[in-house]
Amino acid sequence: MLYRLLYPLAHRFEVFNLFRYITFRCGGAVVTALLISFLVGPRLIALLKAKQREGQPIRENGPEGHLLRKRGTPTMGGVLILLALASSTLLWADLADPYVWIALIVTVGFGLIGFFDDYKKLTKRSHNGVAGRLKLLFEIAISAVAVVWLAFLMPAPLANALAVPFFKHVLFDLGWFFIPFGSLVIVGAANAVNLTDGLDGLAIGPAMIAAGCFALIAYLVGNAIFANYLELHHVPGAGELAVFSSAMVGASLGFLWFNAPPAMVFMGDTGSLAIGGALGVVSVITKHELVLAIVGGLFVLEVISVIVQVASFKLTGRRVFRMAPLHHHFEEKGWAEATIVIRFWIIASILAIAGLATLKLR
Repeated sequence: MLYRLLYPLAHRFEVFNLFRYITFRCGGAVVTALLISFLVGPRLIALLKAKQREGQPIRENGPEGHLLRKRGTPTMGGVLILLALASSTLLWADLADPYVWIALIVTVGFGLIGFFDDYKKLTKRSHNGVAGRLKLLFEIAISAVAVVWLAFLMPAPLANALAVPFFKHVLFDLGWFFIPFGSLVIVGAANAVNLTDGLDGLAIGPAMIAAGCFALIAYLVGNAIFANYLELHHVPGAGELAVFSSAMVGASLGFLWFNAPPAMVFMGDTGSLAIGGALGVVSVITKHELVLAIVGGLFVLEVISVIVQVASFKLTGRRVFRMAPLHHHFEEKGWAEATIVIRFWIIASILAIAGLATLKLR
């Protein structure tokens, strides 16, 4: 909004020329999202506590310590993330860019799915919310619409194509299979973040790191000069997603202020599905879907731990981990919650560096 309002005045007031630069607007998006979080957070948490007197329902088959430490903590804190992210993006991004709207629609859409899931859990006083199949159906529908929209927007040969890290100018034309593939990336990312959200600060830290990486990737991919130098696939208009991703960094940082151990509020499915969906759709637009699996490798590990656990128990009757997802395994081994969170953040940082390395190693 500010870009369209103030940049045209640059010929009269030179200071407004700053709004031409995506980097300046990225900085503005981070600060704005952070300030919104700090201003709205305490009031929102107080409201959630008043409405949710017993807090988020805690799984009885989860770690025993959670029944004591986390009882009474309100959920749906993802509303704060969505508010800060959407408001900051609308303020600082170029709203004439369709990629910004696709990213916002997917993020808010997944957030609404999570919101209804959280609401049902609270009203039923159970950790089971909306039926899994129904929730998955809505996620696929939103993702499919977004991917079809992207396929018509993107220029050839990028439309319906998959880029491969480490290889110069390699594109695999997936044809119509790009729609289920892109949908799988978005839905998979959303549910991977959702599975990781089990400890105070555990999911939001790696999500913030991944958002920062994709802010850089979007900026480079959207800039013809940098894309040519690094031999990336240039996606005209994708640079504005750097502003969106930066707003997500600010919103995540602001939420972490309240979610740091011991958490004052949980993000719930409202936040985890929204953040994961946002990362997924940005990776699809920037043609870095496979890099997301590296940058967000921690989320992938959490999903794999669940798959391995379920498969092993069904096939052999034995469990590989003491409890799945992976972070609960280390809880059962006696690791302190803060230790698990910080070590997982370290792993996420290492994987993010590895993912960014693919930009140059070609």
